[in-house]
Amino acid sequence: QVQLVESGGGSVQAGGSLRVSCATSGGYMYRWYSLGWFRQAPGKEREGVAVIDSDGITSYADSVKGRFTISKDNAKNTLYLQMNSLKPEDSAMYYCAADQRGWARIATMTPDYWGQGTQVTVSS
Repeated sequence: QVQLVESGGGSVQAGGSLRVSCATSGGYMYRWYSLGWFRQAPGKEREGVAVIDSDGITSYADSVKGRFTISKDNAKNTLYLQMNSLKPEDSAMYYCAADQRGWARIATMTPDYWGQGTQVTVSS
């Protein structure tokens, strides 16, 4: 049973920082799967934010490049998304996801598993 559990969301003012985390029940996921963060704002489609593949290669949506950093700690089975210089348009529900294909990129990741989401709200 694969479980992805996000934490660390919250409210912050524009220009601030937040780090969201995703813990998983399967340690093998961090070695072989591609892992990523997606977000969905009210009335909008879910979009990919950042992906890290099994070799640690990262890719990002253009809207967050230079501001967000995805990373993983294999020893802790935890995925992170460090978000700096946050903007009101970054407000959304953020979802952790896993793709069994270990070579995914931001444009190609097709998740097989999803977390329940954590809310990030950025006020102006």
